[in-house]
Amino acid sequence: MSENREVILADFQACTGVDDVAEAIYHLEETNWDLLRAVSRVMPPATQAFHPNNDPDVMIVENDDSDVAAPGPFKPPVLDDSDVEVMEVGNSLGQSPAKRRDVSSNSSQMENNFAVASTSSGSPGASTGPKILNFNIKYCDKVVKIRLPDTANLKDLKQRIQNELNVPPCKQNLSNWARMTTYDSTTFAVLQLPPENDLVLTVKSLNDGVTAENESEVTKKLSGTYTLHIKYENKTYDLKYLGIKAILQVKTDLYTLTNIPVRHQIWSGWPPNIDDNTMLALSGISFPEHEFTIRKNLQTKEKEKRSMPQIVQLDSDEDEFEDASETFNVEDDYFVDNVNTARKREPLIPDNVEDELIGTVTFNERFTARYGSVHPLFFQGTLEQALKEACIRPAKDRKILAVYLHHDASVLTNVFCTQLLGCESVMQVIEKDFVIWGWDFTFESNKHKFCASIANYLGPHTVTNLKDIPVDRLPALVLLAKMRSSIEVFNVIKGNVGVNEVLGTLMECVQLIYESYAVEAKEETERAERELVKWEQDEAYRASLEADRKKEETRQKQEKEEMETKKRIENEIAETAARKEAQRQEVECRLPQEPVAGQGEQTKIRFRLPKGENVERRFTADTPLRVLLDFLIVQGYPSEEYKVISSWPRRDLTALDERQTLKELKLCPQETVILEER
Repeated sequence: MSENREVILADFQACTGVDDVAEAIYHLEETNWDLLRAVSRVMPPATQAFHPNNDPDVMIVENDDSDVAAPGPFKPPVLDDSDVEVMEVGNSLGQSPAKRRDVSSNSSQMENNFAVASTSSGSPGASTGPKILNFNIKYCDKVVKIRLPDTANLKDLKQRIQNELNVPPCKQNLSNWARMTTYDSTTFAVLQLPPENDLVLTVKSLNDGVTAENESEVTKKLSGTYTLHIKYENKTYDLKYLGIKAILQVKTDLYTLTNIPVRHQIWSGWPPNIDDNTMLALSGISFPEHEFTIRKNLQTKEKEKRSMPQIVQLDSDEDEFEDASETFNVEDDYFVDNVNTARKREPLIPDNVEDELIGTVTFNERFTARYGSVHPLFFQGTLEQALKEACIRPAKDRKILAVYLHHDASVLTNVFCTQLLGCESVMQVIEKDFVIWGWDFTFESNKHKFCASIANYLGPHTVTNLKDIPVDRLPALVLLAKMRSSIEVFNVIKGNVGVNEVLGTLMECVQLIYESYAVEAKEETERAERELVKWEQDEAYRASLEADRKKEETRQKQEKEEMETKKRIENEIAETAARKEAQRQEVECRLPQEPVAGQGEQTKIRFRLPKGENVERRFTADTPLRVLLDFLIVQGYPSEEYKVISSWPRRDLTALDERQTLKELKLCPQETVILEER
C-alpha cells in the first residue's frame, strides 16, 4: 500500500505541479488517496484543457510565438497594461511567449497524466474543495504571511492586511498583481493564482485623493513628538522630533552623529512614496515610536579612491625619479587610512552645534571612537537634564555633577583621557558618586553656548572663572554640588595633574559633600516628619470642621423640615376648620327653626356631648333623622367625626337611613342620645 501511495503521490505532483510534498499529501488525504478527485480538487474544471464536445483531452501548445487559445468556454482576464507587473499564474495566462514555450515543453509523462486527470475531473461526481493560497505581503522591512482560500477576493485580502498592518484598505496599493475590471470582487479561483504569491504593499499619499486619516489623528501627529530608534552598526540612537519636522532634518542630524553625508546614507524603515521634504506626521511611520536602520553606501569608498589626487614628483633628475618611484609606491589603502585617521581626529562636537542633546550624543560617540571604550559613561542629555539628574533631588539621593571640559589644542588631552579617565579606580569613584557630563571647548561657538547655559544656573561669576581656564590647563573636571539651596562649583581639577591627585581630590570632594548631604538629609527627614505631623493635625482639624459643618447643616435641615411640617399642619388645620365652618354655616342656613312647645306632635331630644355637657332641643315627630344630624353639625359635631348612639336600644343613628323620621326611629316623645368620637 505504501508503494502504491508513493506512485499516486508522484502522479499527483506530476499532474498538478505541486512541489510541496506536505501540501500534496494534504489534498490526497482529503480525497482518500483518490488521484482523480485530488487532481480535480486542486485544478478545477475551468482551469483544465477539457472539451465536452468530443475535443481532444490534451491541448497541444505549439512551440511558436503565437498566443495560447483559451480552452473551452473560459476566457482569460483582460489585463491593464498601464497597471503594475503581471504575476505568473498556474495556467500561464499573461506570460510571454517564451514562458509559454517552456510550459509546453514538459515531459510526455506529465502531459499524459494531466490528460487523464482532466478527463476524469470533468465528471459531475467529482468532488472539489477550496484551495489554500499563501500571500507574502512585503511592507517596509517586514513580510506578513496571510493564508486565504481561493474562494476569497481582494476585499478579503485587504481586510486581513488592515488587521495585520493597521493600514486602511483605502490607502493600500498592491504591486505585482494582475489587475482586472472586476478586480475587487473577483475570486482568486477565477484569477487562477499560484499557491505562493509575493506582493508589495505601499501606502498611498494624501495627494491621491484618498483620506488617509481623519483630521484629529493628523493634528495629533503634527503636534506630537516622534521617538526614532535609529540603529547604526552596533549603536542605537534615540532621537525625538516633532511631527512637523521634515525627513531631511533627520538625515542631516544623522550626518552629525554618524559622519555619513546625506547623499551616501542608505535607510531601512521609511515607507515608500515619500521624499526628503515629507513631514514625519505625513510619512506613514509608526507613532509615537519607529525603528530605522542606516548604513553607508559601499560604493562611496571606491569613488573616494578614484577621486584621490595623484602624487607627482617635480624638478628631479633621473636618479631622483627612480628613488621616488620606490619611495612613493604606495597603494590606495594608504590614503584611505589617512582619511580614517583624519576622521578620528575630528572635534568631539562639530562647530556651532545647535542642539545641546545632539552635541552630547556626538561627544560620547566620538570620544569612544578616539580614546576607546574604557572611560566613564558620559550622561547623554542637556546640561539642565544633567543638573536635575545629579543635584535637583532630595539630599539622600543627590550626586555630584562632574562637567568634563575638553579641548583638542591642549597637549594634556590625550594623557588625561586615556590615563586619568581610563584609570579603573577613577572610573569606580565617578560611577558610584558622580554624574559626568562632557563638552568640547575646541570651537569658540560651542564654548559660548556652554557658558550661556551654565550662566542660567550658577551665575555670571562662575562663567568668568570657567572661561579663564587656559588652554594648556585643559581638559578640566568641574565639580558641581547643591549646597543647601544653591548649586556651587566645589572644585576644579585641571589637566596638569596625576592619577593620585585626581583620585584624592575626587574622594575628598565625595567625603566633604556627602557629609553636607547627610546633614541636609537629616534636616529634610526631620522637616518631613514635622510637616507630616502638621499635615495630620491640619487634616484632623479639617475633618473636625467638616464634621461640625455637616452637623450644623443637618440641624438646620432638620429645623427647616420641622418648620415646614408645622406650617403644613397648621395650613391643613386652618383649611379643615375653614371647610368645617363653611359646612356648618351652610347646614345652619337650611336647619328649620325649633318648634314652639305644645304645637303638634313633638319629641324632646337630649344630647350628651363628649365633654360631659348636655344640650336639649325639640323636634317635630315627622322630622327626618337628617335634621337631627344637621343640628349636631351646627353644634360642631359632624357625623364624619362623631357617632350618635341612642340609649335604648343601643343604636348608631349615623349608620341608619337619614330619611327616616324620628317617630319611625322610636325617638318620641323624648330620647337621650350620646355623642362618641369615632
